Amino acid sequence: MSPKSNEKPVEIAAETESKKANDGKTNANDKKKSKKNDNPDIVEDDNAMSEEDRELKERLETCVSTLINEKSEASVTTQIRLKALDVIVSELRSATSSMTSVPKPLKFLRPKYETLKEYYGTIGDSTEEEVVFLRARLGDVLAVLAMTLGKHDERESLNFKLKGAKDYKSIAKTSEDNLGSWGHEFIRSLAGEIGQEYNARVLAGSDPDDDAAFADLFGMVDVIVPFNVEHNAEAEAIDLLIEVQRLKNVLKLDSIDEKNFRRVCLYLIKTADFMSDPDDYAEVLETAYELFHKQSQYFDALRVALRMGNEEAIPDLMSECSDPLMKKQMCFLLARHRINYEVEGDDDEEELNEIIGNEKLSEEFLKVAQDLDVTEAKTPEDIYKSHLAETGGFSRRREAGGAVVDSARANLASTYVNAFVNAGFGQDKLMTPDNEWLYKNKDHGMMAASASLGLIQLWNVEEGLAQIDKFLYSSEEYVKAGAALAVGILSSGVRNDADPTLALLDEHINGDSHIMKCAACTGLGIAYAGSAREDVMELLLPLVEQENSGAETMLEVSLAGLALGMIYVGKCDDAVGGTIVQRLMEASDEELDHSHSIFLCLGLGLLFLGRMEKAEAMLEALRTIEHKISKTAVIVLETCAYAGSGNVLQVQEMLHQCAEHLEEDAQHQMAAVIGISLITMGEEVGSEMAL
Repeated sequence: MSPKSNEKPVEIAAETESKKANDGKTNANDKKKSKKNDNPDIVEDDNAMSEEDRELKERLETCVSTLINEKSEASVTTQIRLKALDVIVSELRSATSSMTSVPKPLKFLRPKYETLKEYYGTIGDSTEEEVVFLRARLGDVLAVLAMTLGKHDERESLNFKLKGAKDYKSIAKTSEDNLGSWGHEFIRSLAGEIGQEYNARVLAGSDPDDDAAFADLFGMVDVIVPFNVEHNAEAEAIDLLIEVQRLKNVLKLDSIDEKNFRRVCLYLIKTADFMSDPDDYAEVLETAYELFHKQSQYFDALRVALRMGNEEAIPDLMSECSDPLMKKQMCFLLARHRINYEVEGDDDEEELNEIIGNEKLSEEFLKVAQDLDVTEAKTPEDIYKSHLAETGGFSRRREAGGAVVDSARANLASTYVNAFVNAGFGQDKLMTPDNEWLYKNKDHGMMAASASLGLIQLWNVEEGLAQIDKFLYSSEEYVKAGAALAVGILSSGVRNDADPTLALLDEHINGDSHIMKCAACTGLGIAYAGSAREDVMELLLPLVEQENSGAETMLEVSLAGLALGMIYVGKCDDAVGGTIVQRLMEASDEELDHSHSIFLCLGLGLLFLGRMEKAEAMLEALRTIEHKISKTAVIVLETCAYAGSGNVLQVQEMLHQCAEHLEEDAQHQMAAVIGISLITMGEEVGSEMAL
């Protein structure tokens, strides 16, 4: 190559084609047109282009001709090639910075793609700085052209960019600024190929945890991710980091601030629903938690922590939060989740603990009811409206003489309707005025009637206990049992310093009455649901472990197991889980044939509610049980573990269970049907599968 001092200036001129005469050449032109239509490299007829487009096309073709030195002129130096390449780069960048359609420069350079690739290959491995810079710049151009022309499987766009980045590095010039300058479409295309290349290398044997094996890819990721975040493409940035399994890198970005962190966190939380791998699921939520924490959004951080089951984070979040209103909001969230946590060392300690304990829940509920003017007690007849129907609906039957005949079933239905329609209002027209309705029922009907007081007086512990207490000393066992159950319902989710529920029901757990034991177990489960109280667990575990055979004993065991599942819901407690599984494994076939044994399975399922893969060990233990209940127990546990997750694989497994046509031992199919609805609950794609 001649020295620069001997170089002669060369003008880059556009050669225009002379017009050809049309006379006598119609057939030839028709053939030429059809040939153009068949050739994908021919963009459009020159005559159909505007003057501006024609000039652009000619300028680009001249630049390509100069770059590859088509005429082999000795005067075309590397410097001149760089100038020609600069023109191409300038035109491409200006056209691709905001693409709404295929840019003209890309159309006009399409026929030259293979020619430029061939020239790129002829540059060789020269180490001369100008030549290396030319090769790097040409690599950039080819990477952009390969976005639409390259072979998808070969990832040509990425390969050209990686080679270009290596060349820039060798001559100590940065290529960071020229990634974003090619526009969002190029960045999006490159990000897709980076994900494919990463997966290809992992399949080829590279260690995903070894950054050195992917250093060239991560160099680009570190440029693309901040670019996307800065240009409101946070979702694409997160997708790329998830694709290359480096999601935690998002925490290092300075571009995530108070203006965009909510969009990032919202996308992360929504993305978690589609993570089939438990580790990926945990990592996505953990990242969202740390971003919220970093931005001092303690309420949102607490919300994510509770979803992860990370209750250990509660003390740190509460102590770091200095905003009293946000702290109260956090306490309301803990109260809603029935988290048994006590605030200590805070100026507003008493008030915050009242909120967490739901002590004023009844008071606030009644205030809202008064504002809405719905405090007036309703009767079952207000719901049935049987006077509008000729058949009388649920109304009591009449004898020929017109006298009303009490129906035990109709009265029981009225008890339930009355309790639910007046729940929490503290008054009704059947139970609270007098005890007449109570004695219009028998056995379990009396039990339901007295228990309904707990629902009517819901959350109002002080006044409600005063009305229920008298029934605890009734001579009727079923009335006493209903009152015990009412105490549990009344105290559901409400924390009281006196702890009356445990004080009143403790003696009945260890008593001799079977019906009182069952009611007390159920009452404790409802009252302390989600609280993980160890003193209550120690009270109930002996009931689960009792070895006496018989239907009554199995009912007590099952209800105690269900109560423990409610109290430790989602806690994955080893002591409770191990005790329930051990009892199922040691139970005789006669005991497992009892209809109430399913409650024991449900108690175990509640223990792992929403905890997905953490239930695997228990699932394996349940599969060893040599009884038909084994299948039901496994499905119930899987249903609870994946409830609300939308896990497609679990839905498919449940559908497979339902597809079998069984005439006997098909109890597990009922559980599978319910399982489908619970797993897909709130998730659109899964809900469609369930249909």
